[in-house]
Amino acid sequence: MSALTDEDKVYLQNSGYIFEEVGRCVILKGRKLPDGKFDNEFVDIMIELPARYPHTAPDMFYLLPWVKLAQVNRYPNAANVSKNFNGQNWQRWSRHNNEWRPGIDGIWTMLKRVEHALEIAS
Repeated sequence: MSALTDEDKVYLQNSGYIFEEVGRCVILKGRKLPDGKFDNEFVDIMIELPARYPHTAPDMFYLLPWVKLAQVNRYPNAANVSKNFNGQNWQRWSRHNNEWRPGIDGIWTMLKRVEHALEIAS
């Protein structure tokens, strides 16, 4: 059974995302990072969907490979813990969401939060 809703899947497909579902996680393949910000240009992004999703907000996201801020050669704040998933150690980005609107928000909301976190990482 899919953790994504049908609406989420349509959104991802129509937006050109290459993704796969593994259990309760969706992995976005080969996503481009903001130019010059990190020491890698492309990553896979994993979002773990909670059991009550979409009524409950996804919390953190994860990157593979791990990235450091290019200018200072260090991990971004709250992004230096690993999570072993499916035989790989992912870089956890601890970003919490207290503004989730059940019935309104979906994977598109989480993706905007991920994009924002990557843009402002310090």
